[in-house]
Amino acid sequence: MSACARHLLSGGAALALTLSLATAARADEPVDVELVLAVDVSLSMSPEELEIQRHGYAAALTHEDVLKAIAGGAYGKIAVTYVEWAGTRWQRVIVPWTAIANRADAERFVAQFSDDSLDGARRTSISGALEFGSDLFAESGFQGTKRVIDVSGDGPNNQGAPVDVTRDEVVKEGIVINGLPLMVRSGFGGGSDADHLDRYYSDCVIGGPGAFMIPVNDWTQFPEAIRRKLVLELAGPASWQRAAEEAAHPPVVLAGDKTATDCQAGEKMWRNRG
Repeated sequence: MSACARHLLSGGAALALTLSLATAARADEPVDVELVLAVDVSLSMSPEELEIQRHGYAAALTHEDVLKAIAGGAYGKIAVTYVEWAGTRWQRVIVPWTAIANRADAERFVAQFSDDSLDGARRTSISGALEFGSDLFAESGFQGTKRVIDVSGDGPNNQGAPVDVTRDEVVKEGIVINGLPLMVRSGFGGGSDADHLDRYYSDCVIGGPGAFMIPVNDWTQFPEAIRRKLVLELAGPASWQRAAEEAAHPPVVLAGDKTATDCQAGEKMWRNRG
């Protein structure tokens, strides 16, 4: 091989290495938290309730308390993606991974909510939402000091893998799962167990270090619950006092060590629905 050819090969290898390092650098942008907002849009909720959810998340992400919590982190920014889910194979990314460091970033993020129609779908697969959410971290383009899936829903898992088994697999990946049980209906599909959806989330859905959930008993509570939840999830050292104040006010429920709830309740109710 001629010296010229060796020189060209060497230069090409150097260029490829440079491009590879540049790509890796872009993929490792540091943030304080990588957050998946996983929102239930199953047919058990009306179009009005679906709209309340989006408006609640939009109001919370642009709230001064949440922006202060973001600014108080070591990097002063987070990465967020907004996902809607229903059955096992029904998950949609409404807003892709986006860095939020200030109000302008947050407003650009929530402005994308209105660009997509509000649609519901059959069944409720919390396990499917958790699997989908955990896969999203691999393509986020960010490197967070903490990875969180924030899942909201108005009923138990009734399709797909067992939710507690999936929860445990996701937690093993170093991902924290927090919950927002929406106790705004008369039951798991009309049954009396709706009163215990908060217990179901505590025992079967949330997990990981510091995992917690905030139950919502009325839609009027939803915007405030989302705001409080985000402050607790995102608070950095400069916001710890504010987060402690939020946590001191019920109802913030931490994950328990023992499971007392039947994590197959939703599947059994679906089988017996006739």
